[in-house]
Amino acid sequence: MCQTPTKILAYKTSQLIRQSQTEATSLPNKLIELKQIQAEDTRQLRHKVMWPDQHPDFVVLPNDAEGLHYGLLEDGKLVSVVSLFRDGHQAQFRKFATDTAMQGRGYGTQLLQYMIEQALAMGIKELWCDARVTAIGFYERFGMKADSAVFQKNGKDYVCMGLDLTANK
Repeated sequence: MCQTPTKILAYKTSQLIRQSQTEATSLPNKLIELKQIQAEDTRQLRHKVMWPDQHPDFVVLPNDAEGLHYGLLEDGKLVSVVSLFRDGHQAQFRKFATDTAMQGRGYGTQLLQYMIEQALAMGIKELWCDARVTAIGFYERFGMKADSAVFQKNGKDYVCMGLDLTANK
């Protein structure tokens, strides 16, 4: 099981797709807001997207109270969430979920970009996640690299992916 990546390949922070320097942007007739939220705010969307066949408590992490939680809201409705857990100069992000009805609109991309920017501002040097195999291509667009063999958690295939936030600053 992947706990932390053993090697992380370079990630150019200049590769971030910058939609806006502000936390709120406007799309045609839509107000998009990126902000820190409470752990409790993530749970309904985590459950709906990631583990709908499980009990709602299945998506509650034991260390949720210690994490930083971010959300993307469209016209005030939470449509994408991610949680960040810092350990020194590295951090793991977990439970990244975008409402299935809202996928393909770039909201997950915007939220991941926002979270990376927050991590950089906190001085985090390495960022990693246990990614579902079906999402590898999405994370590779941000320069993340697989750093483990495929492993299973709760019947789903995962791989550890990471990136070095200090490379090519």
